Amino acid sequence: MQIIKLDSVESTNKYCEVLDLAEVEDFTCYWALEQTAGIGQRGNHWHSAPGLNLTFSLVLKPVWLMAARQFALTQTLALAITDFLTTCHIPHTAQIKWPNDIYAGGNKICGTLTSARLAGDYIATAICGIGLNVNQTEFPDWVPNPTSLRLLTGEGYDLEDTLQTLLRCIERRYNALRDGADAGDEYHSLLFKRGIEAHYLYQGHPITATITGVDSFGRLLLTAHDGTPLRCAMKEIAFL
Repeated sequence: MQIIKLDSVESTNKYCEVLDLAEVEDFTCYWALEQTAGIGQRGNHWHSAPGLNLTFSLVLKPVWLMAARQFALTQTLALAITDFLTTCHIPHTAQIKWPNDIYAGGNKICGTLTSARLAGDYIATAICGIGLNVNQTEFPDWVPNPTSLRLLTGEGYDLEDTLQTLLRCIERRYNALRDGADAGDEYHSLLFKRGIEAHYLYQGHPITATITGVDSFGRLLLTAHDGTPLRCAMKEIAFL
């Protein structure tokens, strides 16, 4: 495990995308003290106050993982983050909001963004961006439902120690994936709003439905109020 500290970059994922990844070792972490234009899922902006949170990208080389199982990496990261939050003794069970956010107490504490490069039927490299709210206690009004470790526990955190602990949680889950572990059931058990009828925007239209799970390709599975089963890609559905 190698950690490379960066003072300020536009985005750690963008920084990694222009590297010669053939020269980068598996499980190398690029940690930025400041991101000036962090990105989230669907092209959204990721806000993080400089020096208060963790914003980093992890370069992985899961050459043993078939391309068809890319979503297993997203599952692995999500479960590792929930493992880490358990060690922090937060007063809530961390949940996974599909496709890639981590919630605690109904508020967002972490987001991830993974992009993979393929070599035939397998994954050659993956850049996994992670933004974790750590010590920030005030957020702009436009940030939806934010929380942080400090808001949840009342404690301040050393960023480097926190990063080391989180990376160890990710490493354990990553090694388990390489050894053939299937974390699908565990992932489903932590899905935000699973089994609860709620409102969504499906293909531009409001619906009422219940999340039942996620398939192996990362598509969200729901049952509409009238009993119709739905299988949704990321751009087809939105939480309301």
